[in-house]
Amino acid sequence: MTSLPWLDPDQFWFPPADEALEDPDGLLALGGDLSSERLLLAYRNGIFPWFSDDQPILWWSPNPRCVLIPDQIHISRSLRRTLNQRRFQVTADRCFSRVIRLCATTRAEGTWITDDMIAAYTGLHRQGHAHSIEVWNQQGELAGGMYGVALGRCFFGESMFSLETNASKVLMVHLARQLAVWGYRLMDCQVESSHLMTMGARTIPRAEFLSILRACVNQTADQPDWSFTWQWTGPEV
Repeated sequence: MTSLPWLDPDQFWFPPADEALEDPDGLLALGGDLSSERLLLAYRNGIFPWFSDDQPILWWSPNPRCVLIPDQIHISRSLRRTLNQRRFQVTADRCFSRVIRLCATTRAEGTWITDDMIAAYTGLHRQGHAHSIEVWNQQGELAGGMYGVALGRCFFGESMFSLETNASKVLMVHLARQLAVWGYRLMDCQVESSHLMTMGARTIPRAEFLSILRACVNQTADQPDWSFTWQWTGPEV
């Protein structure tokens, strides 16, 4: 770890992502800060922060990278039945602060979402870069949620929680459909999980991921208005 670059809070730069370590996979640099400027620079270059309260800020760019192409999301028969039941409503940017705090507190294995991280991403939300997606049950209670960062035609998912069965899967379907309508090229999932892979996510080499970012992160998405409500309009089965 001592051979990694230490970032000065007063200088906004990152080493190239392809200089990240192989073990631990993707660790690239330490230090710096969580200012909006540095966070946006990180995402534009395929880098994200991930650290615990007792660590310095750690910056990562894993290889391979887990991504989901919005128009390639997989909807299983059982999930389609859940969607047809219309038990959930999905909204965006309705309660960002609540979503990010539930992402931090509902994970049994603990969290990297420190108070500093919450403050940093809340700042990005106020600037229009970070967004929350909420899932509501028929009683009007929050059943699941996600937050992430949108830049150009790329959405970088940060964390998700689910309080009811299938709530997070319903969220992923609606989000992917909306991103596809807007012309987004990819949803960055960072590292693979069985949950994501069953929904159509896949891993790609970091070089390919960075190439997509260079092509898309500065493009303007179609009608990027995140104040909306989704309802499932798919066919009955």
